[in-house]
Amino acid sequence: MKNKVPFFNLKEEILKKIKKSGGWANTHAHFDRSFTITPKTFKLYNSLLKDKWLLVDEIKRKSSVSNIYDRMAQSIELMLSQGVSVVGTFIDVDDVVEDRAIKAADKVREKYKKDIKIKYINQVLKGVLEPKARQWFNVGAEFVDILGGLPGKDKGREAEHIDVILDTAKKMNKMVHIHVDQLNTAMEKETELLVQKTIQHKMQGKVVGVHGISIAAHPKAYREKLYKSMVKNGVMMVSCPIAWIDNARTDELAPTHNAITPVDEMVPAGVTVSLGTDNIRDLYLPLSDGEMWPELRLIIGACRYTDVDQLVKIATVNGRKVLGIK
Repeated sequence: MKNKVPFFNLKEEILKKIKKSGGWANTHAHFDRSFTITPKTFKLYNSLLKDKWLLVDEIKRKSSVSNIYDRMAQSIELMLSQGVSVVGTFIDVDDVVEDRAIKAADKVREKYKKDIKIKYINQVLKGVLEPKARQWFNVGAEFVDILGGLPGKDKGREAEHIDVILDTAKKMNKMVHIHVDQLNTAMEKETELLVQKTIQHKMQGKVVGVHGISIAAHPKAYREKLYKSMVKNGVMMVSCPIAWIDNARTDELAPTHNAITPVDEMVPAGVTVSLGTDNIRDLYLPLSDGEMWPELRLIIGACRYTDVDQLVKIATVNGRKVLGIK
């Protein structure tokens, strides 16, 4: 076409600003399990989240240090190709995979130390309360930069789960990233609990929730009160939009909302929100390519959020803050 019609290219403008602000910050991923989807596991894609926590054991059990290294290295190369400058990725450390992901992660950090800043976080798919699970949690806590949590794995004892993580993090002077409110239901109030525990353990400014999908299922008054308490106590949030847009429909009555972190409410309220890709081509997210722009674009579209300067901060400087990078 000879004469192209001039138009405002929103993507181009935002990408320029992101580059100027130091590049993308991917604050939530699981690189040790990337690229593991198979025809067999794809059939399990529609399984419940709590079932997937166990289904990935087969993959982990069969993974050598070399297998995990290759997956993580491929993920890092994908990040570098997009201009990602910092990344936070969980790695599994439990009685199934043992310390193989730790060994692989150590090699990956050494290989890419001049190219990208990597922050490791331990995934606790076996919980932290049972003796064997606690043993592997302690092993992971020594290696990683940030302590990870998954209260839902210790269902009915979520408060104890968070206590263990925050107490350990405080002793080790580390931040925490805890998966909260992942089921898109008003039955969950894990972010509220996380804020309460942040106050109890005096960990203000060092606690980050991951996902927070269920927050939008609550009434507006509840949401506004929660945001105020998050801001007051420095509790931050990571949004991974593509990870939850496929949330299954239910007949539960709730305020009309998308299955995405309510970024459009959180940011104006003062909550620090960052961006993550979560899983890449695995049992959890077989269709995710690990691309940063589609994640940010989905926030714009699904949340109807149009503050470009704040969107750039979500993708860059907020991510560095969430990962404890100054």
